[in-house]
Amino acid sequence: MMMKLELYQYVALCRDCPEYNLKQGDVAMLIDYVTHPSGGEDGYILEVFNAAGDSIAIFTVPMSAVAKMPSDAVLAIRPLAELK
Repeated sequence: MMMKLELYQYVALCRDCPEYNLKQGDVAMLIDYVTHPSGGEDGYILEVFNAAGDSIAIFTVPMSAVAKMPSDAVLAIRPLAELK
């Protein structure tokens, strides 16, 4: 069983989420836990903000799709195309 990360912390995506124009390494806030309805992998509800601090997406991913922010990482800014 995977150990749950703490709520309300920033996490890094471990894979691309093309439906939200997000890429591996992008940062999101972990805002809630989700139990899989049929016993599969539980998940997290994430909220993503743009560089100005505006919320741009809220979505659910499996727990394996995020990781704790590494202490040796540097945040970067990249352009984000219009969300569909």
